[in-house]
Amino acid sequence: MTPTESVLEPDPGLADGEEVSRLRLGVADYLTLGNALCGFLAVWALALAQAGHMASGAEGALTRTAVATAGSLLLIASALDVLDGKVARRLGGSGMGAELDNLADVVSFGFAPAFFVVTWGALSSGSEVLPIVVGGAVLLAVIVRLARFSQQAPDSAYFTGLPSPFAAMAVVTVVLLDPPVYTGLAAILLISWLMVSRMEYPKPRGKKVYVVLAVIAVSVALLSVWALGLPTGDVLIYFMCTMMLLFIVTVPCYVLTTRRMSVERD
Repeated sequence: MTPTESVLEPDPGLADGEEVSRLRLGVADYLTLGNALCGFLAVWALALAQAGHMASGAEGALTRTAVATAGSLLLIASALDVLDGKVARRLGGSGMGAELDNLADVVSFGFAPAFFVVTWGALSSGSEVLPIVVGGAVLLAVIVRLARFSQQAPDSAYFTGLPSPFAAMAVVTVVLLDPPVYTGLAAILLISWLMVSRMEYPKPRGKKVYVVLAVIAVSVALLSVWALGLPTGDVLIYFMCTMMLLFIVTVPCYVLTTRRMSVERD
């Protein structure tokens, strides 16, 4: 029997009804699929905007509306990624839940941000080579990050490496700040490294989940204000982006410091 055939064999330890139940989509799985769909729509929005931008002969960055639309879709994908785990723990999940979650995350937090980087970098620098390299680094880092996460204990209180939804939001943050292109690409490479690093980030649990969802909702609202060109929109969006980057950089340092202090007290 070939390895492929053995994978396709039904599990002899499960009854037919149990096998069918494991392969039936649950409520949490539909949220996961919504996550993947948001990632796909973000790519579609960017591709459509880039095609129109090039066809019109315009120069410089994409319109605020296009960037805000893609960014909001990735934020919604992040919210669905948080919710599907919570729903699965409360209502139960299917046997496909973990695999679906990883596949959806590759789309929304791997390919979509990588495409974001290529689009922004190519329009800002006039060259596609370096943006493609950096975008590829984002995609590969997410794949490695998710594969490593699958091998870690689910009851751990910390993520090892920057979680991919936060990394996607950080990439969007860099694009929104629109720094000099080489500075921005260097920052995105740093974000990619953080995903595969040994830095630890606390998992949002309990009431912290609602805090994360509230931050995502506020971020979507601020993107809308910024896209519409309303007063103080620039100030608010830059404040949000700064807070996001500070969170990503300072949280691992805080975790490391508190652990050292705990060890010294013991």
